[in-house]
Amino acid sequence: MNKKQNLKNDRFIVKDLPDNERPYEKCIAYGASALSDAELLAAIIRCGSEKERSIELACRVLNLHESRGINSLYHVDLQSLMRLHGIGRVKAVQILCVAELAKRMAKSDAARRISFGGAQQIAAYYMEDLRHLEHEETLAVFLDAKMNLIGERTVFRGSVNISLFEPREILIEALRAGAVNLVMLHNHPSGDPTPSSADIGSTMRLKQACDVTGIRLADHIIIGDNRYISMMESGVLSK
Repeated sequence: MNKKQNLKNDRFIVKDLPDNERPYEKCIAYGASALSDAELLAAIIRCGSEKERSIELACRVLNLHESRGINSLYHVDLQSLMRLHGIGRVKAVQILCVAELAKRMAKSDAARRISFGGAQQIAAYYMEDLRHLEHEETLAVFLDAKMNLIGERTVFRGSVNISLFEPREILIEALRAGAVNLVMLHNHPSGDPTPSSADIGSTMRLKQACDVTGIRLADHIIIGDNRYISMMESGVLSK
């Protein structure tokens, strides 16, 4: 079996990995790009336990969540990591920090290119923050007259298939921020961004409240698994 294929299969089996190709040394010799996902994580973990090598421990981390692989790091928490033999508090914190760094790097990269003039750019900016969540989270984004970001606030966290927000609370925050435009975002943990009747109903109630205050509801964007639906683009909201 090819070693690289063996590392990247569904279960990240590493029993055929030669002992002289340890991830840390391999990174020094060939660069980080030469390492598989499991090897990269093993280099960060650095040492395993008395029962297994660091790369075997890394494979168990990457198999913790049902999604398996590198994206599973978005779903693990301190307690689930520390339940693994060989992962203590220090290693668990290191892994969580690496996942958070990756998320922030993706967002920072998007921020350098973003223009808040369109739903695609807004969705790209918030995609990594919202797409991996296992609960619904609703975000109010406050913008000036030129659609520049001036503030944001999480206005709701809840269980699957619930997306409720209070227009009064959102508008108070928007007025405090001096917003001229408002964009709402929320995620669907199912991965399907299709708006529900509750999503549409709450959006229209918010639009009515915005019309009274003079703040424009510029869009409501629903984030799925690396895809989105804009209520403005789909015609639910009108200009």
